[in-house]
Amino acid sequence: MIARSTHMARLVDALGRAPVTALLGPRQVGKTTLARALASTRPSTTFDLQLPADQRRLENPEYALGQLEGLVVLDEIQLRPDLFPILRVLVDRPDHSARFLVLGSASPELVRGASETLAGRVAFVELTGFDLAEVGQDAWETLWVRGGFPRSYLSDTEAHSAAWRNDFIQTFLERDIPQLGIRIAVPAMRRFWTMLAHYHGQTWNASEIGRALSVSDATVRAYLDILAGTFMVRQLQPWHANVAKRQVKAPKVYLRDSGLLHTLLELPDRHALLGHPRVGASWEGFALEQVLGALQQPAAYFWATHAGAELDLMFAHRGKPYGIEIKFNEAPRVTRSMRIAVSDLQLEHLWLIHPGTHTYGVEQGITALAIGDVGVLAARLAEVGGG
Repeated sequence: MIARSTHMARLVDALGRAPVTALLGPRQVGKTTLARALASTRPSTTFDLQLPADQRRLENPEYALGQLEGLVVLDEIQLRPDLFPILRVLVDRPDHSARFLVLGSASPELVRGASETLAGRVAFVELTGFDLAEVGQDAWETLWVRGGFPRSYLSDTEAHSAAWRNDFIQTFLERDIPQLGIRIAVPAMRRFWTMLAHYHGQTWNASEIGRALSVSDATVRAYLDILAGTFMVRQLQPWHANVAKRQVKAPKVYLRDSGLLHTLLELPDRHALLGHPRVGASWEGFALEQVLGALQQPAAYFWATHAGAELDLMFAHRGKPYGIEIKFNEAPRVTRSMRIAVSDLQLEHLWLIHPGTHTYGVEQGITALAIGDVGVLAARLAEVGGG
């Protein structure tokens, strides 16, 4: 069992700040386990909205929930979006002291009206799969190949891990998406998801993908929104700097879990991955997720010009811009593109994430950062930025 102390601390902090806390993340990532661990430490009542018995307990939800005190956990809240207005009414009552923890496998944007209904009353905590801080820096290759879903990562063999991911994809398409009220043919979504795996790390081109699938741009846009809203896909938006250059304006698209990416690309193990032409793109997406998880950065972007200069990740800290470049090379070198990014974006510091074991300064303002040290990136950022 891998302790998830950082996520637990974020959850406890959110419950102290808001009357409703939404713990969001993909299916099978450990939300229910984390919520049960928290509930065991205090008076609590739990409803699993997939269970008919718990559904019956909530036939009169305002009365049932209004009588409760302590922590109230509502698991799989996306199945009952009608509960959001009732939660708003309850938490606005001056005599109501209960704290609500809602667990969901879809973003607030995908669950119609969730964000608007509870605006100002809800704190959001996103639970991802295992990260390097949890599994240990020496286990990064296993995490990269298998992905962060607990059952995939903890499987006793590579074959069992790959089989679990195959089953997850099938169940997600056949059960999870329809439960959200979305009616899409399973083969069509599977083809789109597989094609997206081949575009992993590239800028989004709806027309090109639509032509390949013989569907409209609007259809592939809807498919992408579904996968992004269920935490399967990340859309990294472009940064537009005030420079006299034509800049890329389309987002880049990544599959958020490297293990699912490898399954869709039919790469069952490390050997197959290292021999595949998309290995660099896979590494980029994996490292990107580790960085974003370590920084807990709410706003991050990529930057690229039509002349070829680019930066994998850009974010601001204390009002100053910083950059991340990701290279599948144990001894990365500073390129002309990186120097252009540093100059044009006036970066305070640039880190080169690489799969080696050493972190070292490359030149002024640029540091090569081993993937195993990503977990302490926030501390290094504080050192560079003066706190």
